[in-house]
Amino acid sequence: MKKVLITGANSYIGQSFEQYVHDHYASELSVDTVDMIDGSWREKDFSSYDIVYHVAGLAHADVGHVSEEIKKKYYAVNTDLAIETAKKAKADGIKQFVFMSSAIIYGDSAPYGQVKRITKDTEPAPANFYGDSKWQADKGVRELADENYLVTVLRPPMIYGKGSKGNYPTLAKMAKKLPIFPDVQNERSMLYIENLCEFLCQVMIRGEGGIFWPQNAEYTRTSDMVKMIAEVSRHKLIVSKAFNWIVGLAAHMPGKVSALANKAFGNLVYDEGISEYGFVYIVYGLKESVVRTEE
Repeated sequence: MKKVLITGANSYIGQSFEQYVHDHYASELSVDTVDMIDGSWREKDFSSYDIVYHVAGLAHADVGHVSEEIKKKYYAVNTDLAIETAKKAKADGIKQFVFMSSAIIYGDSAPYGQVKRITKDTEPAPANFYGDSKWQADKGVRELADENYLVTVLRPPMIYGKGSKGNYPTLAKMAKKLPIFPDVQNERSMLYIENLCEFLCQVMIRGEGGIFWPQNAEYTRTSDMVKMIAEVSRHKLIVSKAFNWIVGLAAHMPGKVSALANKAFGNLVYDEGISEYGFVYIVYGLKESVVRTEE
């Protein structure tokens, strides 16, 4: 049995992973958690563990209106803390360090009507301090890898599931309240939380290192997902192309309106080939994942 230490208490991903291991891999993985807030973790001996899984970080930044002090905090937590933790794990003899990077390192999604497809050769180009703070950590932890210290970096797209934060709850709220919704032909890579947890279990049990781009088996259209949520919630919602002109207009308006329109209806996908590995990690398809999230 491999022992896993999650660095970062009470995170959505960390708690979901711990529960998933308990339910599906209790005979192969054991999980402990250490809080990173007060600094006492620096005195903890990591050497009794096989794997450190670093999930501590700041997310969902309002990148438009923040002070320099807030920006420094993002770098302190997302970059400096991640690298410091990775260095301690290595010094304490840990065999594998697993780090949650993000698709945010590739910049914003393509605006409404344009396409953005990420391949293994796509160079990260963060659009703001939040993305850059993750990118600097992504690079920093990988520099520590050697033949005795496996570094596993995940760059997942938008993660969703029961109790998740971020964009999905906003979509769900609209799906359950709006009478109509635009039928826009966009594509997004997304990752259901239980698919992510299965992926994590596989790379830990197998001892897989390197950069990984896990995603659902199929791309998601915003209008399709909203329609699925509405159906599961038994809410009558009309999805029609007749309202697409509103999205097109909003996407070209200045300020926050265009940012929201492009965020909801823009395009950002990982090439499917970079998400295929020598193991199966898609345990739930898109429709079933929505049902499990909303049930």
